[in-house]
Parts: sequence; C-alpha cells; structure tokens
Amino acid sequence: MSTDKQTKVAIIGTGIFAKKAHLPSLENSPYFNPVAVYNRTIPKAETFANEAKSDLKVYKEFDDAFKDPEIDLIDVLLPVQFNLNAVEKAVEFKKNIVIEKPIAANLDQAREIVKISKENPNILIAVNEHWVYLKAVNELKNAITKIGNVVGFNYHSTGSFNFDNQYLTTSWRQNPEHIGGFLSDGGVHQLALLTSVLGNVEELNARTTQVRPQSGDVDVVWALCKLKSGVIGSFNYGSAFGNKEKKGFFEILGDNGSIYYDFSPKSGDRFILRTGGLSANDEKTEVEIKIDNEYWSTAREFELLGKELRGEKGSISCWPEVAFHHLAIVDAMLKSSQADSKTVVVATP
Repeated sequence: MSTDKQTKVAIIGTGIFAKKAHLPSLENSPYFNPVAVYNRTIPKAETFANEAKSDLKVYKEFDDAFKDPEIDLIDVLLPVQFNLNAVEKAVEFKKNIVIEKPIAANLDQAREIVKISKENPNILIAVNEHWVYLKAVNELKNAITKIGNVVGFNYHSTGSFNFDNQYLTTSWRQNPEHIGGFLSDGGVHQLALLTSVLGNVEELNARTTQVRPQSGDVDVVWALCKLKSGVIGSFNYGSAFGNKEKKGFFEILGDNGSIYYDFSPKSGDRFILRTGGLSANDEKTEVEIKIDNEYWSTAREFELLGKELRGEKGSISCWPEVAFHHLAIVDAMLKSSQADSKTVVVATP
C-alpha cells in the first residue's frame, strides 16, 4: 500500500459500537477514509451512511464489500459468530481485515481464524481489542522491573448492574452464541490488560455464576490462575451486582515491592509503585504515577493499524493468536466451573 493515500475502509455492521467508536475513529484519523457500509437491514445501513461525515456508499449484499476494488480494508463489527466467515471472504478476495473482539464465538472458530492467518501472511488479519494498547501496559511493564521477582497478582473489576446498558439490549448478547456471554464479550478486555502486562495464563481454577437474566449467560467469575511464568494470582470480574461503587484495580506483588494500579472511574488512571523489602535493610520508597490521557477510546488502535498498513511492522500486537488466548482463558474458566472448579489447562491454537 502506498504511503501517500488514505486506506479506504468498508464498515460491515452498523451497531452501537460502529456508530459511537469505530466511525469517529476512522473519520478523525489521517490514515483512513471510510467510504462504504453494509448491514443486512439496508435501511439501517442507509441511516448510518446519512449520519456519517463521510459520503458512504451502501452495499446491498455482504459480498459486495469484499468484491469492491476500491476497498483496502474491511472493518467488521458483526456478532462474533460471523467473524470466521468474514475472514474467509477477506482471504478469498485478498482484502485486509480487522474483526471485533472476542475473536470468535468458540475455540473451534477461533482456531480456524488463527490457521487462516498463518497461511496468508500477505493479508493483514487482526483483532480490534483496544485494551492491549493502553498506556498502562507499558507503564506497568516498566514499573515491574523495580519490584524484583513477581510472585503474585490480584486483578479485580466489579460494578453494579446497569439496567440501561444499551449494549445489553442487542439480541446477539441477550441470546449469545459466543461462549460465556458477558464474560467473553466484556471480560476479554480485562484479560487483554492482564496478559499484556504479565504474560499468558497456563492453567486455572474458577467458579462462575449468572446473576442477571439480561446478561444471557454467566456474568461473574472468580478464578485462581497460574501464569506460564509461574506467577500466581486471582482474577475477579463481574458487573452484575446491586448498588456498589464501580471498582477496578490490578495489584502486582514482587519480592522487592509492589504495584497497585487503580483504573476505577472515580480514581482516574494512576498507580502506586512501592519498592524495597527484599532484605531487612532495604530502603522503602513509594511514588504515585498518573497516566494522563489514557487510550480508552478506539482511536489509538486505529492509529497503530494505520501505521502497520504503511509498513511500520510491529505497530499492532493483537493478532489472532493473541486474541485466541484471551478467549481460551474464558473457555477454561467455564470448563473449570462446570467441573466443580477443577484445574483446567488453557487451550492453545
């Protein structure tokens, strides 16, 4: 792809996240030019096109986006059980493609996407998971070098159930085909942050439950994890509770200090780095580090995607193998819970 032109994008799917996140990110990016849209309900695609800043053409058929010679990139925001079909079409018509997280509805589909990606290295196949690109990832990795050997972690993200959550009203979430429902839809964000900082999960023991019928499936998990590095820790996730403060924190514990990263809405994005304690005579220090202008929107991942497409290799990191691992952790949690919390090894592609 030449460096002097914008990447022309066809958006497949016109749901809430396409309107509120992807379209603004694409329209405001110097790298991309959204030019077309498809939805199986044509009036919805037409409404989407009319509300866009760009002049979007509306496709009548799903395949039209992939056949269009003008298109450089397909941006897919469909219920995830359709991701595999979209990837297969992209390869057939030699189009670069990004799909929304989670990578697929189940591990069989996800494994096939990984296989297709490896067999077609000249076609960009990536997964949009913007938590991989948070500033906190690199900040925490840098801080970890100061706390000695990492021993354990506590990852906690809980909140009240939001009855007005517009994302929960979609039929594909209320009647999920994707494993774990809420856990794989929202939980992979949390797992993306955890594993981007500390590495992959090797095995776990978990308990899951469903509090709200509106969630469509299980919506709370408590898990004990062992990472491939040998680090052990807990992962607690769910926003299905009664009245409580929304709280998110990621605590990393080493033999020469600790890190307490608080990403709760009321706290802002900050972490406390404490060092010392490896020996009785060590000086102990404490410093608070604020993360300004965190990349909570999708703009950053599209910026990096634009650079990747222009030859800056390594700009993006959420390839199918990475996204597969996030979903495989959810799969292991479900299997462990169903087996009375027995130890389950996290699957590989």
